[in-house]
Amino acid sequence: MRSKLNNSRLLIYSHDSFGLGHLRRCRTIAHALVDRYKGLSVLIITGSPIIGRFDFKARVDFIRIPGVIKLHNGEYTSLGLLIDLADTLALRESIILNTSKVFKPDIFLVDKEPGGLKDEVISTLAYFKDTDTKCILGLRDVMDSPELLKKEWQKKNVMPLLENLYDELWVYGPAEVSNPLQGLDVKQIVTDKTLFTGYLPRQLPKQVDIESINIPDRPYILVTPGGGGDGVEMIDWVLRAYESSPTLMPALFVLGP
Repeated sequence: MRSKLNNSRLLIYSHDSFGLGHLRRCRTIAHALVDRYKGLSVLIITGSPIIGRFDFKARVDFIRIPGVIKLHNGEYTSLGLLIDLADTLALRESIILNTSKVFKPDIFLVDKEPGGLKDEVISTLAYFKDTDTKCILGLRDVMDSPELLKKEWQKKNVMPLLENLYDELWVYGPAEVSNPLQGLDVKQIVTDKTLFTGYLPRQLPKQVDIESINIPDRPYILVTPGGGGDGVEMIDWVLRAYESSPTLMPALFVLGP
């Protein structure tokens, strides 16, 4: 893989519709790889409406496809365009496929969703099947409980994609910590192509004003929603608990990633 990444192209697909998690992970991976491989160019495809607010290193760029947003009932709707969701998804799929044909990546890295949002990357995966491009699925080390993940992947018919359209599966973490495929009915061919990458270090701020943080001097509840788009609901639930029972131990809220 080391020799392949020199003087080559990497295309990353991030299905982010709301929140920061997927986009931040893809950006971190892209930056780590261009730091290590001086001839590598990385292009990120995402539906995130805020990707333009991030800074990117040299040889890393992005294409923003029309955005969608997930509703409370689990369905999606177009974010910025007053058109049907089906038309938005058709636009997204077309942009992903045609960008892939023009960019001609050596590696196509799909973040978390094997088929993409509403199966929008399956046509691109099928196109790459007869090319030299290696298709890789990147998975978090912790996904969901096996029961829930199995049900979700059955609904999306994921297993044939893992078996037939992906060359490798990268789990972002060491095997000793967690295996997101454990408890799932995966064939040996999928297990054989699964690799554990370990963790990438994240940079901390150079200066943190500890004095301004009102850290309780006794045991407290730490509430950290992270970069997820549904963090506001979690904060609301905790605050409602304090409204119902003000005798709870103190809480420290840390907002953002």
